[in-house]
Amino acid sequence: MLLTLVIVYLLVTIAIGLVAAKRVKNAADFAIAGRHLPLYMIITTTFATWFGSETVLGIPAKFIQGGLGNVVEDPFGAGFCLILVGMFFAAKLYRMTLLTISDYYRERFGRVVEVICSLIIMLSYLGWVSAQVTALGLVFNLLSGGAISIPLGMTIGVVSILAYTLFGGMWSVAVTDFIQMIILVVGLAIIAVFAGNMAGGADKVIDFAASRDLFRFLPEPNFRDVVFFIAAGITMMFGSIPQQDVFQRVMSANNEKAATRGPIIGGICYILFAFVPMFLVASALIIMPAETAELLKDDPQKVLPTLVLEKMPFIMQVFFFGALLSALKSTASATLLAPSVTFTENIWRQFRPHGSDQEHLRTMRITTLVFSGCVLAYAIYMQGTSIYELVSGAYQVPLVGAFVPLVAGLYWKRATTQGALFAIVMGLLTWLLFLATPAGASFPAQLAGLLAAIVGMVAGSLGPQAIRNSHASHHRMVGAE
Repeated sequence: MLLTLVIVYLLVTIAIGLVAAKRVKNAADFAIAGRHLPLYMIITTTFATWFGSETVLGIPAKFIQGGLGNVVEDPFGAGFCLILVGMFFAAKLYRMTLLTISDYYRERFGRVVEVICSLIIMLSYLGWVSAQVTALGLVFNLLSGGAISIPLGMTIGVVSILAYTLFGGMWSVAVTDFIQMIILVVGLAIIAVFAGNMAGGADKVIDFAASRDLFRFLPEPNFRDVVFFIAAGITMMFGSIPQQDVFQRVMSANNEKAATRGPIIGGICYILFAFVPMFLVASALIIMPAETAELLKDDPQKVLPTLVLEKMPFIMQVFFFGALLSALKSTASATLLAPSVTFTENIWRQFRPHGSDQEHLRTMRITTLVFSGCVLAYAIYMQGTSIYELVSGAYQVPLVGAFVPLVAGLYWKRATTQGALFAIVMGLLTWLLFLATPAGASFPAQLAGLLAAIVGMVAGSLGPQAIRNSHASHHRMVGAE
């Protein structure tokens, strides 16, 4: 019965997404909803995009294993990313009326930087989307009692998301995000109240978590722990900023105020509501201590689904899996769309510069379909990797490769194309070097890569200019204003 309701829910969201797809008339409608979304929809689509599988399944598993200090990357880093976008990036980028974040790299630094950063951004989405697909496979596997294998569940999930994303683009994503966020918030809030009562009261759960030192946030005061703590915090805090899904939400706003306030409010809401799954997993340790201890050894991501399936009545199961599916679908649909739009606008368009708008719209849809197939294959191949690790690992690439050129281009007038290329190359090479050698065990690879990128930007911009970009000269002052 529960599986049947889940399938009905999927069909309903597909129907809603297809209705919203009727608004798509051109590539701008597909990519950024024609810049028509009001503030409340920017908030809901930002929150819903961030609140995915790692928040419901990954964060609780990491929290129960190491406390708040173990989840500095997400939700704290991820939430502050949105706040920083609203405070320092949204207004500047919104005024430039671009279609993708990579368009900025072209206008500021030229075509080569645009293509390299586009590839970096696209590559980073493999891990994030795969995490959502992996969780969808897990949900179908659990609800069917193992009758649906995890790979088959992944396939069903991808097809259900594609059914509306392929046609409606950002319009369908925004409308379904709005509905899914309501289901997500209401469902998890009801489950939290019920679980707290089962555990003997919310105060008992909080006291239990405190007794296990789960509220400890800061690292031990030694060099290694501190630098790895900082590296974890900045991975998503900075690495998620030069991302197309964030940029799409900013550019989809109907005015600058909505573009700046939406991410800030969405980020604050995300951090606060991410505590609900952490509260639920602490409740599970009180309600079913033996089973939870066993699952923590085997697969911590199954703690919450097992708690709901084995200890809660049917209506609570409906609320939980409705909320979980809402989280997964909202994040997956957004992260399938973003790299597809980037590829079409910033790579494919170079080969078809005079193509019609309808041709570009068709290419975006084909790319979305192809990327979905790649993600599904990658998710199946990476089966067994934790959801949290899939997401956090994805953002190291844009952190070391794309973040410094974006910040320098916006806030440093002397930043040059040569500096941007030096930053990208030095950042990526240093990151790979630390990953491939024992040095990465002593100093975090992503922090080393970020520092190298900063050095590359400064040295490349202030040194003799062997690489020039006359195309970007007019826009250089615009970006740095």
